Amino acid sequence: MSVLLVDAGNTRLKWARLEDGRLAPSQAAVHAGWTAKEYARRLFGRTPPRYIMVSSVAGPQIRVPLSRAARTHRIPVTFVTTPRRGAGISVGYLEPWRLGVDRYVGLVAAHHLFARLPVLVVGVGTALTLDLVSRTGRHVGGAIIPAPGLMVESLLNETYGIRRRAEGGSRRRTGPFGRSTRDAITEGARYAAAATIDRLVEEGAVRVGRRPLVVLTGGGAPAVRPLIHSHCLGVPDLVLRGLGVLAQSARRAP
Repeated sequence: MSVLLVDAGNTRLKWARLEDGRLAPSQAAVHAGWTAKEYARRLFGRTPPRYIMVSSVAGPQIRVPLSRAARTHRIPVTFVTTPRRGAGISVGYLEPWRLGVDRYVGLVAAHHLFARLPVLVVGVGTALTLDLVSRTGRHVGGAIIPAPGLMVESLLNETYGIRRRAEGGSRRRTGPFGRSTRDAITEGARYAAAATIDRLVEEGAVRVGRRPLVVLTGGGAPAVRPLIHSHCLGVPDLVLRGLGVLAQSARRAP
């Protein structure tokens, strides 16, 4: 059975096919302005899938045209929501719906990829999200801070003196002690993100009995990963992998 898995952000779309339990290579594109026909052409191709499963944080701009494209081709489509319990994960938020669906789906993937290990799932996008999951699938909770890019942007936009001094400065990775204002801001943001991750590994070990494995994903992950001291593995397609787990679970359900 061919299942189309879609990870929809506010700007970019990632998708891949799940064929007989195997995840095909993913594709990505900016989806601004796509019509239902464009979704069908880009995502369905010449051989439409039998089923579509979507993790979306983008709201109606994705849901409406993608749903219309699915109806036109008579393809069932499911937009995942965050449950209290599902696919081996017990969500720790007091109100589960407040946990972003992309974070929930990422937890599902990490828990299934690294069974019997506690994990700290770290997504580096506009924000940097950190979620701790025990080896039994209990989501302890999470933390959210600005990702390095947003830290830099905030300083440049909100602090005139720094912005002026950063103009024209070098943009090299120089270690924690930059020799220009631009480098100092950029490197400071990267090291701040990495230090937060390492600190939450230590805090997480107290909560789950051992140091969790850091599972790193998101477009900003490569800039942070070299600075993390804790044991860390990168999984760029984590949300798509989680959707694959959910799709297979749904297929097995009575």
